[in-house]
Amino acid sequence: MNSSGAVHSLIGIMTTPTIRLNDMSPAGASGRLELHIKQKSYRAAAGGRLHVVGELSIALAKGEVAALVGPSGCGKTTLLRIVTGLDRDFEGTVSLPVNCKLGVVFQEPRLLPWRTVEENIRLIAPQASAQSLETLFATHGLTEHRQHYPGSLSLGQARRVALARAFAVEPDLLILDEPFVSLDAALADRLRGELTELVFRRPVTTLIVTHNIEEAIGLADRVFLLSSSPAHVLADVPIEHPRKSRSADEIAVMANKIRDLLFHAGLQGMRRSAHRRRMMWSASSSRRSENRASASQAPQARVVRF
Repeated sequence: MNSSGAVHSLIGIMTTPTIRLNDMSPAGASGRLELHIKQKSYRAAAGGRLHVVGELSIALAKGEVAALVGPSGCGKTTLLRIVTGLDRDFEGTVSLPVNCKLGVVFQEPRLLPWRTVEENIRLIAPQASAQSLETLFATHGLTEHRQHYPGSLSLGQARRVALARAFAVEPDLLILDEPFVSLDAALADRLRGELTELVFRRPVTTLIVTHNIEEAIGLADRVFLLSSSPAHVLADVPIEHPRKSRSADEIAVMANKIRDLLFHAGLQGMRRSAHRRRMMWSASSSRRSENRASASQAPQARVVRF
């Protein structure tokens, strides 16, 4: 495969205008992101099927930010792959708004090693102006790394490039799979602030996977708590005054209520793991998103208001 083909293979999905999966309704029919899964399974190496996602439904309005929180291996990344069209082997439907531009941040940076940092970003966002790129590189602490190749970057630096690449396309739908893992606390906090500013500047429907409950509270309009595999929605938790500046005590109170829900759902291991992350969170300040929407929930889900 030549370099041009490799580029389209690796990142073409991020600029796909619309995605139609299985027997879904036409993309953009409702102007919302709608995910309705009956089940998702994989063929096991020993034969048979491994059931990883159960019946669930999630719907987000334009500009709404949602966080998926659940135990390791429950199917969170699988759900993101389904939304982006990278996994089409499932029973259910996905509908995206019409002419939707996708910005995706994977668990791994997924940079082209033979391209510089700037080239990696320009390939996915050729329309970006020189001034906007200057601002983007400065915001993500990448100004002196523009002409460096991915092999010379630390993992944290590579993750910053992946974030910058997703922001550069000015997405309508932003998909983030644990984007702040392996970043130092100060930089992670600054990039969370950039994410909230992006949502404020223009409506960006966002779906983020995180194990960090405090992070979910700080970024999201709603937090979807997922069960162990096969995943279903245990609770849909709306966040009052999303992305509002809060004290550490306020965040701790909300996080502990969510941990109690996890505990009563039998996810004690995740409750302990989340507790260890509590002091790593530093809340970012921003204004409230104007967009809210009612959830479309599977029968197992319930809305929990604090």
